[in-house]
Amino acid sequence: MNVDRFGPHSSRPIRRSATIGLAVLLALAAAALPLAATTGSPSPLITSPWPTRFEGRPISRIPATATDKALAGDFPGEIARFSDGHRQIVLRRLSAATRKLHPASDCFRAIGYSVEPVAMRIAPDGKPAACFTATRDGHTLLACEQVRGIQAGEAWPDISSWYWAALLGRSTGPWTASLTVEQASLTTATPE
Repeated sequence: MNVDRFGPHSSRPIRRSATIGLAVLLALAAAALPLAATTGSPSPLITSPWPTRFEGRPISRIPATATDKALAGDFPGEIARFSDGHRQIVLRRLSAATRKLHPASDCFRAIGYSVEPVAMRIAPDGKPAACFTATRDGHTLLACEQVRGIQAGEAWPDISSWYWAALLGRSTGPWTASLTVEQASLTTATPE
């Protein structure tokens, strides 16, 4: 008797359908992992006082502006603005991995700046920070940001690398994301 192996009674199409369905289910679960990690119960806020020094210089707190308040929205942590007399420093503290901490360049774009990446800078402690210029109405600012582990001393030059380290448990927090903003120098010093 001659049996058609791929005929209407074959179990192969069912197995192929089940395999594709399982692959789709696994892909959806993997895609939902970051969402599940950020939508659970809120983490407790950090209650320690804000620092009085930043990168070796004394800082003083500046009242939040309306823009600060709007951009803070439902941020799951604390945000404060400071000055060291030469630049503004925005500190964002949080206790859990979240997609609500996004690059500062996104905030600048949202309020009408054009943004261009520039070379990373090295902080006084030797750790890198990602930098960009932000231009609006003929004024250009230089902004650099970095995320640091408050207790373990780790540092990431960008939000994405911090997020994945935090989400995957390679860093347990809490963390402070710093943003320094100063008037950019549009001229380059020439050697004498």
